[in-house]
Amino acid sequence: MQALTTAILTTYRDLRGFILDYTDTAVIIPCYNEAITIGKVIDDFHRELPGATVYVYDNNSSDDTSKIAREHGATVRLEPRQGKGNVCRQMFRDINARCYLMVDGDDTYPAEAAKSLCNPILAGEADMTVGDRLSNGTYAEENKRAFHGFGNNLVRAMIKWIYGYSFDDVMTGYRGMSEPFVKTFPVLSEGFQIETELSIHAVDHRWRIKDVPVEYRDRPAGSESKLNTISDGVKVIAMIGSLFKDYRPLKFFSLFALIFAVVGLVLGVPIIVDYLHTGLVPRFPTAILATSFMFLCGLSLATGFILDSVAKVERKQWELQVYKTHMSNGKQEHI
Repeated sequence: MQALTTAILTTYRDLRGFILDYTDTAVIIPCYNEAITIGKVIDDFHRELPGATVYVYDNNSSDDTSKIAREHGATVRLEPRQGKGNVCRQMFRDINARCYLMVDGDDTYPAEAAKSLCNPILAGEADMTVGDRLSNGTYAEENKRAFHGFGNNLVRAMIKWIYGYSFDDVMTGYRGMSEPFVKTFPVLSEGFQIETELSIHAVDHRWRIKDVPVEYRDRPAGSESKLNTISDGVKVIAMIGSLFKDYRPLKFFSLFALIFAVVGLVLGVPIIVDYLHTGLVPRFPTAILATSFMFLCGLSLATGFILDSVAKVERKQWELQVYKTHMSNGKQEHI
């Protein structure tokens, strides 16, 4: 019985790819000097998603990326502001579609997984699908660049600790997104922090997320990664801290309040004990310092409560904007 059920579900998933229409799907590819691979990437996605429109946004490439993309049938646009985040911001503004499939132009992500990422979006089952490279071990086998796996795990751990959600792969550049998600997502990052920002936004705003395991392959010979492990890694961690402050201000400032309180108590308790025994304050500068730390503790808590109230108001306004986006796209269900 179980085998029959599994076969039926498998057949349903296979058939759904033929039933669903991809003419309102946009494959969006941010590119910088990807002439070696971009032609194959475009051809692969045209084959796997018939009817979908492939957009290539050229981010100041010095090679023939734009020319090759046009020759392979992609819609090519230029983005002069350098950085993947800047490219994504403009793509999200320019393009209207029911489903957005974002993928890198380096041929490291399989087009064969495109339907698995798009179908939950088109069927209304998810708002963001995440191409997970880590669960099946292919990323660890194929990726030879130092510290990339460590950095991904570090970011995953930070997001889980702050938001309580565990991504299988938080740094992947292979994602499907719904139109309401894209049109209400405020892009703040300029560079490779965009993947982290997308993930945190999806978790914090309670969008429906689905992880989809995909096979990862390393870049072909002659193709070079644009990611700088150290500098971009620092920017990603800084982005997490900034979004932590913006999205969860009470928790953020409570951590600082706790630190100030501990330091203040460590400095102040011995002075209080001496005062109770002798009636004197022998270390007056230390007493002032301890008092200052306790004042900072109270100030941090007050700041956290005030900004938390502001964040809740902004959250309500954002929720109303999402409703408006749904209704303007004709997706409001009528009973």
